[in-house]
Amino acid sequence: MAIRFLIALLLITSLTTYGQSKNFIDQPYLETTARVDTLVIPDRIYLSILITEADTKGKTSVEKLENKMADKLKTIGIDIEKQLTLNDLGSNFKKYFLRKVDVQKDKEYTLLVHDALTAGKVLMGLESIGISNVNLIKTEYSGLEKLKIDLRQKAVRAAKIQAEAMVIPLDQKLGHALFISDLNTGVQNRMTDRMVRVQMSKEADKDQPIEIEFEKIKIESTVNVKFAIQ
Repeated sequence: MAIRFLIALLLITSLTTYGQSKNFIDQPYLETTARVDTLVIPDRIYLSILITEADTKGKTSVEKLENKMADKLKTIGIDIEKQLTLNDLGSNFKKYFLRKVDVQKDKEYTLLVHDALTAGKVLMGLESIGISNVNLIKTEYSGLEKLKIDLRQKAVRAAKIQAEAMVIPLDQKLGHALFISDLNTGVQNRMTDRMVRVQMSKEADKDQPIEIEFEKIKIESTVNVKFAIQ
């Protein structure tokens, strides 16, 4: 009896599913796909800063370079407690044991800034105190998740406008949505592990960054919608 009941239940489920699919296929509908995109300026800029005694041939300790860096960043307006993090601490102990040379330490930091102008000031400031191992790690946009939702909504609206325009020549009206699929909501951001482009003012007494450009982040959303036709 239990086996018969199970078989009957499976048959009912299959028939129900088939009936729903058949009803969807049998009614007139229109399928359309819409894509929207936008460009945003990154507001999270991550810089890698490497401090190494090798740059001064061991004449200046990492600790002194670290203090100089902290002082310079503070003058720029950086909150080092919130924006500066230590990544790694290393030294060339292997080289020391092999060649019997002095151990030279290094430290690597990640610095977070929120605009291109500040990034330029950091590059200039650190270079002025002998720290030139600064690279761009990545850029991000802080409002990404909210923007993705907004783009999905705009894509659905665009799909509806397209569908309404398509049924006008048929003297028909667009019904409710039968199916909505988020085909793709992605981010195109190629600004990773790339150097920052800075233009310097040669006329000023002291060089200052007058323009620094980051590639904008492209965010796009593509949806597929099926509408009933009345």
